[in-house]
Amino acid sequence: MTSGRRGRHLARAEAARLGGSPEAGVADRAAAAMPSSPLRVAVVCSSNQNRSMEAHNILSKRGFSVRSFGTGTHVKLPGPAPDKPNVYDFKTTYDQMYNDLLRKDKELYTQNGILHMLDRNKRIKPRPERFQNCKDLFDLILTCEERVYDQVVEDLNSREQETCQPVHVINVDIQDNHEEATLGAFLICELCQCIQHTEDMENEIDELLQEFEEKSGRTFLHTVCFY
Repeated sequence: MTSGRRGRHLARAEAARLGGSPEAGVADRAAAAMPSSPLRVAVVCSSNQNRSMEAHNILSKRGFSVRSFGTGTHVKLPGPAPDKPNVYDFKTTYDQMYNDLLRKDKELYTQNGILHMLDRNKRIKPRPERFQNCKDLFDLILTCEERVYDQVVEDLNSREQETCQPVHVINVDIQDNHEEATLGAFLICELCQCIQHTEDMENEIDELLQEFEEKSGRTFLHTVCFY
């Protein structure tokens, strides 16, 4: 990568965040603030509760067309002991989970942040969604751990190809706790902003991910699947 190109993508993202661009007039700032064709983004973790919902929340506030999912067979939330999680069906609403845990042990689930998380979640959408049950098309799918990445790629590759539209699947490992979910969500948001403002996503995304690896100290997995 030449020194002249290094950091170009990150500069674009910062310009978009501030509503401007490194070398821009009014028209360019408007274009940066409102892309002509927003990326269709999906964020996926295991239970569609913490990591994917934190990213969903932040991306939505930044104006992205975003949905979030889990890949597990059931939704699991921490319980009174590591071997006693609270297990729900994906059809269970966040509000129902909230009321169930409120009844079980209000103090415990207030103290560990689960009730606060569920309250946030139910303001975004009614219930968790399972990625394998969604047939909508996305431009970009971001996963929060390698196991989830493998499940998403396996599901996409098992589908019959119809449109041959490419979808980029990117994994960044995020620990499943509230603090790391917040840090990971901002990293995901910055990455999406950079990708949104690339001139040629297909040819620039590998270089962009390399820049993000150097900046964040994290390793990204990346593959392309086709619908």
